Amino acid sequence: MIRFHKEGYKIIVIAFILSIAGILLADKFIEIIWLVKVIQIAILILLFTVLQFFRNPKRITTLDERTIIAPVDGKVVVIEEVEEPEYFKDKRLQVSIFMSPINVHVTRYAMSGIIKYSKYHPGKYLVAWHPKASTENERTTVVIENNVIGEVLYRQIAGALAKRIVNYAKEGEEVVQGTDAGFIKFGSRVDLYLPLGTELAVKLGDKVKGGTQIVARK
Repeated sequence: MIRFHKEGYKIIVIAFILSIAGILLADKFIEIIWLVKVIQIAILILLFTVLQFFRNPKRITTLDERTIIAPVDGKVVVIEEVEEPEYFKDKRLQVSIFMSPINVHVTRYAMSGIIKYSKYHPGKYLVAWHPKASTENERTTVVIENNVIGEVLYRQIAGALAKRIVNYAKEGEEVVQGTDAGFIKFGSRVDLYLPLGTELAVKLGDKVKGGTQIVARK
């Protein structure tokens, strides 16, 4: 059975109501049969798109304090050593995962530990692959710390279509690897900032599955 994320419940209900209304109105007021069918099929495609976007498949995470797992589904588009200006203010290994509209958009905790930092930043809606998206777009920054890996930062970044980022992380709370950390509605990208020297288990272009696939290990 398909599960849906709670952040999509309201939108899904509205989408169903509008879809039913649109199908019935097209059937009642449009006399050209082929046009009615085209409109109804288009409505069903839009409804299916909304449903697949908010799906929340069950993932089984193998807990391991030495590993960092993918926080989201998507494609690895950046692996580079960069200066992280907000929290660490030093060099870190950045791994960025881009989510297409057909990916699951649930964010999951990449490792177990204590939330050391959690902050929301309003911003622009540049396309997710824009070089300045990680510093200028709407985003949240979260830092998790455990005794083995140390501190790892992840950043949810809104894209051109995203209008709301949902972040469940609260400073001081203990979180479990693979559990629900939030959602990006109609967006877009998550950046990980890892300690230098972290052993990567992915490469550029790899497609990863959130909550299960190992991205890096200590």
